[in-house]
Amino acid sequence: MAVTKNEHGQTNSINQVRYGCAVGALYSVVSIPGAVPIGHCGPGCMDKQYTSLAFYNGFQGSGYSGGSVSPSVNAGEKEVVFGGEKRLDELIKSTLKIIEGDLFVVLNGCIGELVGDDVGAVVSKYQKQGVPIVYAETGGFKGNNFVGHEIITTAIIDQYVDKFTLNKDHREKGLINVWSELPYQNTFWRGDLSELKRILEGAGFRVNILFGGKSGGVEEWKTIPHAQFNLVVSPWLGLKTAKHLEQKYNQPYLHIPVLPIGAGQTAAFIRQVVEYAGIDPATAESFIEQEEQEYYYYLEHFNDFYSEYWWGLPATYAVVGDSTYNLALNKFLVNQLGLIPKRQIITDNAPEKYREAIAQEYQKLAHDVAATVDFVEDGYIVGKLLRETDFGHKPPIIFGTTWERDTAKELKGKIVEVGFPASYEVVLNKSYIGYRGALQLIEKIFTVAISASA
Repeated sequence: MAVTKNEHGQTNSINQVRYGCAVGALYSVVSIPGAVPIGHCGPGCMDKQYTSLAFYNGFQGSGYSGGSVSPSVNAGEKEVVFGGEKRLDELIKSTLKIIEGDLFVVLNGCIGELVGDDVGAVVSKYQKQGVPIVYAETGGFKGNNFVGHEIITTAIIDQYVDKFTLNKDHREKGLINVWSELPYQNTFWRGDLSELKRILEGAGFRVNILFGGKSGGVEEWKTIPHAQFNLVVSPWLGLKTAKHLEQKYNQPYLHIPVLPIGAGQTAAFIRQVVEYAGIDPATAESFIEQEEQEYYYYLEHFNDFYSEYWWGLPATYAVVGDSTYNLALNKFLVNQLGLIPKRQIITDNAPEKYREAIAQEYQKLAHDVAATVDFVEDGYIVGKLLRETDFGHKPPIIFGTTWERDTAKELKGKIVEVGFPASYEVVLNKSYIGYRGALQLIEKIFTVAISASA
């Protein structure tokens, strides 16, 4: 069986953490233009999420409502003993006076949940006054920020979006909601979501991308119930939200587990979505033709390097990262670049119920290439597995995080940082998916491969 679980000696403590806690979903809020998070949590909680997710992970920045801007109760001993509802009420009042926002989201952290603060009662008072505000129970003990993300999306849909949905059966053909990468956690999410929106619009769709600079913000969220369907582009993240929308609005969803990278994967992706939607494929085929003409123009010129610089290029690789990027990279590296997979480690603590399906995807990377996958969160075990891997006679290339840099040096290999934390990457709008992102990825891989200083 391809799935491995506890045989590596995983304990109840984790070395070299690779995600935030549930309250880290505050950056899912920050990534919605016009939305403002309000933290009902202890001192340091908001700052720690900023430092890890938004700073030492591509130095993405805090944006309009992240970082030092995000309001927080900073609960202390008094709130633990007597409850923090009064303090939260005061904070909401102050926030509404000081910060302009289209939507405010209160995130209840560990302290508030453990002492039993009725955050819903505090927030409902403002909701009755017409204030655009919702709350979410995101205590860190509920899981990581992947879990918190879908708690947030559900809260916004149920407490805010639903109020503007007069006709729940109304659908607009060609309009789709996209649920894919986790904002800020996925280092390149801004550029990736922009490219995902671009290729879907090029195929003839109207796209609610929902997060990032290409999102229409809160107004776009209001149109979620009217989309023809939901599109989930990841092995598992977003499925819970899509299933909730299916139950709530009888809205169908299409699940494509592989984020497309490169011409082959992207064209197949577009055609699958077009077929599901039942729209005229002519626009999509014209777009694919144009994009492939440009894509292969660049690859034609790259081919001289790829065919002649054989003595300095890696043949084998390992990928360490969240399930979405891990699977997408493997499909691309095998099918587009012909590299040999040696070790695949998924670190996002994917729910057990999805792990077998994820592992099966690695059994069909190509028609004659398969790989096994380890689900591991502990950095010590990750390093141990990499050092135990037989990469052959040539040093490997490791697609991983800052945590893997020392291990890559031990193996005399190269490293490309592709996930949290990425502390040696400064990221503005870089993308590694679709047509344009794949070209940037190729540039990065082989610049690192031939650079003695990387």
